[in-house]
Amino acid sequence: MLAIGAVLGSALIAVPVTAHATAPAPVTAPAVAAAAGLDDPAKKEIAMKIVSSAENSSLDWKAQYKYIEDIDDGRGYTAGIIGFCSGTGDMLDLVEYYTQVKPGNVLAKYLPALRRVDGTDSHDGLDPNFTKDWAKAAQDTEFKKAQDHERDRVYFNPAVKQGKTDGVGTLGQFIYYDAIVMHGDGTDSTSFRNIRKRALSKAKPPSQGGNETTWLNAFLDARVWAMKQEEAHSDTSRVDTAQRVFLKKGNLNLDTPLDWKVYGDSFHIG
Repeated sequence: MLAIGAVLGSALIAVPVTAHATAPAPVTAPAVAAAAGLDDPAKKEIAMKIVSSAENSSLDWKAQYKYIEDIDDGRGYTAGIIGFCSGTGDMLDLVEYYTQVKPGNVLAKYLPALRRVDGTDSHDGLDPNFTKDWAKAAQDTEFKKAQDHERDRVYFNPAVKQGKTDGVGTLGQFIYYDAIVMHGDGTDSTSFRNIRKRALSKAKPPSQGGNETTWLNAFLDARVWAMKQEEAHSDTSRVDTAQRVFLKKGNLNLDTPLDWKVYGDSFHIG
């Protein structure tokens, strides 16, 4: 913003006083606003709330650092602000990172067990106190920062980067983010990269000359297919009555106010 302001400032100075009516600010301001992506702090906050509405039935995403339960989806314990799972490796990565930052923390002793249960739904070596210790760790600012760090490293930043590469705006970047949160970015057929690959067989992203709305609809079609491959994710309302709603309204910049439903619950951001 500073660089843009500096350029604008020098441009305005160079314009004669008699020509002030032609100053470019009215044209430039909307262009700058439209360029804001999901990594804009205000947009990122919206993204966190929408994902939390689906993951935790609440817009209060910051209350979820302490969340932990086994939701019987074959992934063991699901926990934290983004649903880190003991069976999918991201919870292990999180606790390893937390232990690097703060050795001897309350969760460090579970690292051997987390390595053993990775790839399974087992609680072996975690019960009976892991959930209590997770909640205790969630009172630590460093653990909250660790969750933020891993969320951004594994999910948020890759989604935004791919979105910008594909030429999609804030909504498209959010659609990518929600997909990578649920499906990960592994090599299986329902992973983010393969959802995108399936969409590419039907449409082209803007960066390849395609229409943004057409592309995002193709991506969401592929996402719904992926969700239906697994019983635990077969309710597609987080797409049908949320992301599709924004897309049908042409809200490619994910501007407020926003109204949507997930699993039958209604949400609003003003």
